[in-house]
Amino acid sequence: MRRLLPFLLAAVAAPAAAHEVWIERDATGPARIYLGEPAQPVPDGGDPEFHRLKAPLVFLADPARPLATTRRTDHLEAAPGGVGDVRARDDNVFEPWASDGVQQGAIFYARAGRSETEARLDLELVPVTPGADRFTVRFRGQPLPGATVNVITPGRWQKAFKADGDGRVDVPDMGAGRYILGVTHGETKAGTVAGKPVAKLMHVSTLSFLR
Repeated sequence: MRRLLPFLLAAVAAPAAAHEVWIERDATGPARIYLGEPAQPVPDGGDPEFHRLKAPLVFLADPARPLATTRRTDHLEAAPGGVGDVRARDDNVFEPWASDGVQQGAIFYARAGRSETEARLDLELVPVTPGADRFTVRFRGQPLPGATVNVITPGRWQKAFKADGDGRVDVPDMGAGRYILGVTHGETKAGTVAGKPVAKLMHVSTLSFLR
């Protein structure tokens, strides 16, 4: 997530500037929730900041029905127990930081799967049809034109793509394996991060799928 550095490091070297939350799931197996840099191999024992990922809201279609998580060595694990895309949200990962006297904070979102065409997170990459290679970036349900989407392929090749006027972006076929997409969006709006008030929000969202 180095694309965030110019925005966030203007004030402090916030750990949030180099981290994302993402989910990996194989077929209908357990969902593995990570905190770190998805373009890099997960270190033995997890990312140095992994301890900050404590209790994300993990769910399938309904956030009112959260899934329990179990802490593993380098990730959290949830058992969805069936088909469906898995999502997570966490606004308690990193403490807010000050930039020019203004408090800012990051909210992290993640999704695994591309079978559903509805957005259920504030910032989400949504396939235009089930299983599609074209996605719409949606913020609070509306398309986000011009958003920058970072694509990481199974071979860890990565490239940034700009969404079109309808907020859509096509993901190239670079072979079989897991793809991880990431997008960020800044918002000048009061909110709460880690239980503290902030004046600006940085929304950070990922989506992973198997091809």
